[in-house]
Order: sequence, then structure tokens, then C-alpha cells
Amino acid sequence: MSTSTIANRGRARLSPARLYLAVIERLERVSYDTLLAVPARLFIAVTFFLSGRTKVDGLLTLKPSTYYLFQFEYKIPVIPPDIAAHIAAFNETLFPVLLVLGLASRFSALVLLGMTAVIEVFVYPGAWETHLGWTTALAFIIFRGPGALSLDHLIRRKFARS
Repeated sequence: MSTSTIANRGRARLSPARLYLAVIERLERVSYDTLLAVPARLFIAVTFFLSGRTKVDGLLTLKPSTYYLFQFEYKIPVIPPDIAAHIAAFNETLFPVLLVLGLASRFSALVLLGMTAVIEVFVYPGAWETHLGWTTALAFIIFRGPGALSLDHLIRRKFARS
């Protein structure tokens, strides 16, 4: 028997079923944090940041149209329209940046979840499908954390060693 025949007999043939199981086994080793946290953070951050950019000129100078929308279109009770406009622009600028960095992620997600609730109830109550998607991503970040690719993770590891 030749050396190549012996080598070929020694190799186990991977059936499609075994190959499938091997792939599934490897996929199951990938943590949910690694797989889902970064896309969830980026999805929410982009959504809110772009919305915030429509409200301002420059960094945080509100456009006249923003004041108009908060005064006549968005009927948010309790908070005066000009203050609500500033809060929304600030929240939609700061917290998405923090989410991208993965810094104060759970708090940022909680603030944006609160905004989502206000938007759903008072601004666009008919857009619940969109808001449900936002809520799902935000809830994931709140309950599971920002994942391993975040400043929160690095800070937690640093203080865990100390």
C-alpha cells in the first residue's frame, strides 16, 4: 500500500451533516455580545444622531423649524416646547455618540428608550412598528450590555483587576 493511500484512509470524511454540526458548534461559541451588541448600538446611534442633526445648525444651535415643530406639531405635555426642543437635540447628539463609543451605554440606552416612549405616545403614535424595533435594540443594550467591543467593557475589566 502506498503512503498516499494510507494518508487518505486516515482522513475522516466530513459528511454534510457533520460539517453542519461543526459549523453550528463554532457559531455557538461566539457570544451574543460580540455578535449583536455592536450592530444594536450602531443602529440606534445612527437613527437618533441623524434625527438630532435635522434639528440643529452646527453643534447645538436649534433651527427655527425645530422650534416650530415642538410648538405646533409635537404635542408634548408638561415640558415647554422650547425646552423640549433643546432636550431632544441634546439627547440625540450626546447619547448616540456615547453608544458608538460604548461608554455609559446602559444609561444612554435608557435615556433613548425614554425618548422612544415619548415619541411613541405623544409624537408619532402610529409608528409603533418602528418604535418596537428601537425598543428591542435598546432593551438588548440595557439588559445585556454594550458587548466586548466597548469602553464600558474595558473600564469594567480594569476595575475588576484592581
